[in-house]
Parts: sequence; structure tokens; C-alpha cells
Amino acid sequence: MGDVARTLLDRIWYAHLVAAETQDTPAVLYVDLHLVHEVTSPQAFAELRRRGLPVRRPERTVATMDHAIPTRVGPDGRRAPAEGAAAEQVSALERNCREFGVALYGVGHERQGIVHVIGPELGLTHPGSTIVCGDSHTSTHGAFGALAFGIGTSEVGHVLATQCLLQRKPKAFAVELDGVLADGVTAKDLILALIARIGTGGATGHALEYRGSAIRALSMEERMTVCNMSIEAGARAGLVAPDETTYAYLAGRPGAPVGAAWDAAVACWVTLPSDEGAAFDRVERMDGSAIEPMITWGTSPGMGIPVRGVVPGPNGDTGLEKALRYMGLEPGTPLLGRKIDVVFIGSCTNSRLSDLREAARVFRGRKVASGVRALVVPGSQAIKKQAEAEGLDRVFRDAGAEWRESGCSMCLAMNDDRLLPGQYAVSTSNRNFEGRQGPGGRTFLASPLTAAASAVTGAVADARELLSSRGAAVASGAEGSAVSAPADSSGPGTPESPGMTGRPR
Repeated sequence: MGDVARTLLDRIWYAHLVAAETQDTPAVLYVDLHLVHEVTSPQAFAELRRRGLPVRRPERTVATMDHAIPTRVGPDGRRAPAEGAAAEQVSALERNCREFGVALYGVGHERQGIVHVIGPELGLTHPGSTIVCGDSHTSTHGAFGALAFGIGTSEVGHVLATQCLLQRKPKAFAVELDGVLADGVTAKDLILALIARIGTGGATGHALEYRGSAIRALSMEERMTVCNMSIEAGARAGLVAPDETTYAYLAGRPGAPVGAAWDAAVACWVTLPSDEGAAFDRVERMDGSAIEPMITWGTSPGMGIPVRGVVPGPNGDTGLEKALRYMGLEPGTPLLGRKIDVVFIGSCTNSRLSDLREAARVFRGRKVASGVRALVVPGSQAIKKQAEAEGLDRVFRDAGAEWRESGCSMCLAMNDDRLLPGQYAVSTSNRNFEGRQGPGGRTFLASPLTAAASAVTGAVADARELLSSRGAAVASGAEGSAVSAPADSSGPGTPESPGMTGRPR
């Protein structure tokens, strides 16, 4: 490309290009890391077996169990066993990984967890790499400056066999977010505000690159939340250029380079950010300081309003009319104060340690409201272990919330954590489609702060009210000081992982 100013997307794309796209054919991209789980892999492995093919690069393939497995604890104090179709998926993944030589973090393994949680925490997610998984929210890994795609089951098989992916290059879409997020406003609110602004199809055909001072101020876990929901705006991927925050997060993690290899990797990573003057196909600018805590009211992530806003009218839009009917809501009414039945804190969007700490700020010293069921589900066994070391589990249990084993849980109705028909839930997950959390279930998407506040009040709540009242109590000496949280530690070890900086020579 000569001296043409390039975007982060350009740099990663051309470094991994095996064959350029044509009018009739997509490009062939080399894949650095392939993440696998129990739901979208059985058919892919079966196709390899049928054709007598091996996994092309098993050392760049990592599997875990998360979607279908139970997260509840049985009478013996251990995770309840999978049953029915879930049990079949679990046993199939165990058999396939054993036969094809793929590392598996299965049920009972200390490194098991949600696929998009364990990849980063184990240091497998590297800036400048390409990452794929048979899961829509693979865009999470873009927080590290990686180009990460969710793929279908047939594509899972193709990548297993070839370590390559057929893909057309997305257009580049810059989201410029400046300003300072106000107290009580989170990364989840930021991404919900963006999707409400541009719509669920607003970024179709594009890769979103999040830029600006509000993004730079986010932690890695917060950046993962933002990139996770890029797919909900229709984007093919989400990206944040790596910086010192990125390097500090990765340093010392099991899958990260060490010694001279680390120095060489960082020297490469610092060249990745988009050039000044690089051309984007579209640019959207937002003032982070103007963002309020957000919550969805309808049946798509784009149907979002400030938590103190009112449900909009359909204005002749049949899709909005249908959403209002399904949700049982009337235009012009507030969500604040609406009674709820369930609160779910978890998912690949908001199940990391910082999310649990935020929820604990609200739960500490309070009780879950009568008639409300609250589930708190850590994203990995490593997070569960550290949360328990900090006493967060006791905060949740003392409040009356359920403390679970790691997994996708109530994010989707693919396991036994489900809403009943007609129930309302405040959920920290990423999708609120009809039946997403259970047939007939009604979902309000929100941040961990909003979810926890809603759990203790029994209705949709503005967490800022609870946090401000607690702050006033602490200042007056009426309540003990909050426990300071130690810095995040790296997750447990991972198999040997070579540097992921492009296709093999």
C-alpha cells in the first residue's frame, strides 16, 4: 500500500492476507487463534472425521465449555452435571479434543470459563492477531487491537482444517468518544448509548474502531464490554488500538510472550494504531460526558433509553409496536420503578472481576428484594476463585443472591437457567430478543450497577441514588468504609502459545 496512511484494520488485514479478494471470491485470511466451545463444534469435527482431515494447527486452537453447561451447584456442593443434549455436547467436545489433539478446558478444570473471558485472561488474545470462534461475540477480543470474527459452524470446520477463513474486508468506521464518563456511568452504558444512536444495523458491513479520550480512559475489561457488543450494532468486528493499558494487562499472563519475545512483540504492537490522517468510510462522534446510565425497553439492543427516560411511541413502526406488545409496555411511561422478577449478572459482556466488584458495591449491606431472584455468575473459574478470595461471594450470598459456577448461564436459553414466560429480568448480557432468556421472558439490558440496584429495590432502579446515599453515609461515619479492591491478577496458566503476529512463512 506504499505510503498511504493506514488504519488499524488495514494493518491487521494485510498482515494476514493469504489471497486477495476478487469481485467473485472473498479473501483468504490466516487465523492466529481459533477458540472452540461445545455448541458450534460437533458438526465441524464430524466433517473433519468424515473427510479424514486433521486439525491444521491444534496448538493455535483452544476449547472450553460454557454455553450449555449448568452453572447451578448440586447438593454435594459441586457443579450440577449436564443432562440431555447438553451432556451429549459436553461428551462430544471431550472426545473430539482428545482425538484431534486440541487443548480443552472442560467442566471441572480450573481454567474453564466463558470462551471470550478465558482467552484474554490467559493471555491468548494478542494485539495485531486474527481470532475466530463459533460465537457472535468474538468481537470482544478487538479490545486488544485484534481482528476478531464470529463464524458459523461450517466456517468452524473450515478453520479447523485449514487455519484460514474466507472473508470480505469490512469498511472502516471510526467512533470518536471524548469527554469523561460521569460517576455511575459505565462502559455498558456507553455501548448501549451508541447502539441506540446508530441502530442495530448502523454499522453493517463495517469494523468499528473505538477512539478518543473516553475510550483511552477505560480499563481493558471495560474495553472488552464495548467491543463485545459491536456485533449488536451490525458490525463485523470492534477494535481498540493497543496502548500501555493493553500491555500492562497482558504482561505476565501465561500465554503472553516473555523476555526478548515480549520486547519484540511490544515493538510490533506499538506500530498498529491507525495513522494520523487515515481515511475511514464513516465517522461518528459522541460526547462521553453526556451519556447517562442506559437500559433497553424493547426486543433489540438498539431499543435503549436513559434509565430515567420514558418508553418511546412506535410512530407507525410495526417493529416497535410488536416490541411494545411483547414487553407489555405503554409508550410514554417510565421504566424506572417498574417491578421485575429476576436479575442476571454475568455473560461474556459483564462477568469479569471488575463487573462483580461494581455489583458488590451496591449489594454490600443490602438485601435482594422480596420476590426477586438474583443470579451472579462469574465468567471463569479463575474469576470465581479471586472473587471468593476478596469475599465478594459472601457479599452476594449475604444479600440473598445466588453465587454460581462459571458459564454463559442465563444469557441465553441454551441451559437450565431460564426466565419463565412473562417474567421481567434486568440482565447484564448482550441480547434481549424475544425468548432469548427463555420463552416468553422479557429482558431489560443494563450495566452491573443498574442490575444490582434493581435487585435490591425490586424494580428498575438508578444505581446512582443508592451509591450517592451510601457515599453520604460513609462521609458522615454512619457506615464502614468500602473494602479496597486489589489489582486484577492474571488467570491460571495455559498451554504453550506461540506469538500470534501473522500467517506462517
